Amino acid sequence: MKKIIFLPFLLLFIRIGAQKHTTVFEQSSGKETATYAQTIQWYQELAKTNTGITIKTFGNTDAGYPLHLVLYSKGKVQDPIQWHRAGKVVLLINNGIHPGEPDGIDASMMLLRDLVTGKVNMPNNLAIGIIPIYNIGGSLNRNSFSRVNQDGPISYGFRGNAQNLDLNRDFIKSDSRNAKAFVEIFQFMNPDLFMDNHVSDGADYQHTMTLLTTQHNKLGGPIGDFLHDVFEPALYKSMEAKQWPMCPYVNFFGANPDRGWDAFYDAPRYSSGYAALFQTMGFVPETHMLKPFPQRVKATYALMQTMIEEGSKHATTIKAKRAASIEAVKKQTSFAATWQKDTTRHDFIRFLGYQAGRKTSEVTGMDRLFYDRTQPFDKQVKFFNYFNGVKPVVKPKAYLIPQGWHAVIDLLTLNKVDMKRLEKDTTITVEAYRIEEYKTATRVFEKHYRQGDVKLSNNQQQIRFLKGDYLIPTGQRADRFLVEVLEPTMDDSYFSWNFFDAILQQKEGYSAYRWEDVAAEWLNKNPNLRKQLEEKKLADPKFAANANAQLDFVYKNSPYYEPAHLRYPVYRLVQ
Repeated sequence: MKKIIFLPFLLLFIRIGAQKHTTVFEQSSGKETATYAQTIQWYQELAKTNTGITIKTFGNTDAGYPLHLVLYSKGKVQDPIQWHRAGKVVLLINNGIHPGEPDGIDASMMLLRDLVTGKVNMPNNLAIGIIPIYNIGGSLNRNSFSRVNQDGPISYGFRGNAQNLDLNRDFIKSDSRNAKAFVEIFQFMNPDLFMDNHVSDGADYQHTMTLLTTQHNKLGGPIGDFLHDVFEPALYKSMEAKQWPMCPYVNFFGANPDRGWDAFYDAPRYSSGYAALFQTMGFVPETHMLKPFPQRVKATYALMQTMIEEGSKHATTIKAKRAASIEAVKKQTSFAATWQKDTTRHDFIRFLGYQAGRKTSEVTGMDRLFYDRTQPFDKQVKFFNYFNGVKPVVKPKAYLIPQGWHAVIDLLTLNKVDMKRLEKDTTITVEAYRIEEYKTATRVFEKHYRQGDVKLSNNQQQIRFLKGDYLIPTGQRADRFLVEVLEPTMDDSYFSWNFFDAILQQKEGYSAYRWEDVAAEWLNKNPNLRKQLEEKKLADPKFAANANAQLDFVYKNSPYYEPAHLRYPVYRLVQ
């Protein structure tokens, strides 16, 4: 009898708790998104009335505020290490990386409240971490005009952070304090699933939700196969059942999707690409900017709920496949430097679009594109989602890095790379790269003039390392990350992001009139070099007519030329 009396009071308590924790989105009938201050205060108030919620702070962002992480699972322990030991699937949700795209900010608040109050079932075998707002500086830079393509809310944050960086290009180079704090969170959570909520620009179509998924071949291993064959199809099926039919992130150019489109190539600079380096299944939900804000928030809520449901349903398999993939990476002997679309393979996907047409512009009087919403269509289109790895790089037994390259060392440490410091000065035979060719970008990209088209030579050298320099053995969990950032030909290597540009500049030189005499003496002592000089003059008329080029040739083939120029200062132990 007591149980029958108690149940109505329990349900009433849950309803009162839910009403107490209404969000700005709900209070405004879907017209507004919460500010940064409102968001953090809301989570703090929710945590006061729900002991299962723990809030932690990490780092200090470019805006001067720490990143908050909200942890929740059933049970008293809110600790990712214990979660993993208990076999729980760990889901990390990131919001507001582009604060002008706030759908996930509001949807996450409502979903967490509904989970803790029992309105939505929280499974025992899954745990959640939520970053309420990642780009705090952009969130504080609030306006109503920078998202001209977007239907609501009334005001929102700005894409650039407090350094005016696009944080979704910063996960490898980590120019922002935000990115460094995120790495702390990611390594603390070690998530099995990662979601980074966005809103998409681009073509017009019927779908409210599209999904960018880590490219399955690039993710690789058992977890990559499971993602493509099982988990991603389950997400699509569940969203269809919830009346939110999805399609992959719309990536076609021009107006006509009849030829289909390619899967987005999420290099490691992006959030999902970074997650893949640690065998985490990464997802970037992209709601459609022209759909009303309330509709977009509800679709985001539905997808996060679906991720929880499917993560729980496949929990045992997810944990096993990811563990197997981590072990496989430790044993993997080579890694692709980049990935190219396989044009011979594709899937068919359902695309709900609108017929594109042309009409006269009221602004320019010229021909313009428009999408005719009176002519919707439902068709199967090709989706090119198979990629082949190219330009393989063989993994060494270890890397060696002199301690002076501390910016690189700091990021390796932040990413939980296992490293050892040499206990004494030691001469070691290593494989050393020389940068033979590279092209520096002529336009800035996220604060950098990147290096590309890198061509290398390599040879065995005896290098003297000092006490305190770093030996980094491979065969560890971070192998994929290590190869991606330390091998200079990789898409998002530290070399490509200018961490090693100092070696590209020659530090010592010569006065030509003085070098003339020393060079002549050196040639007299080295007849083979003189022969090479004469052969080069015969083969290259421009070289033969250029005295400075000839002096430089002799200099760079003499012991006076500094060995550090163009020698890549990350060395490979291969024996």
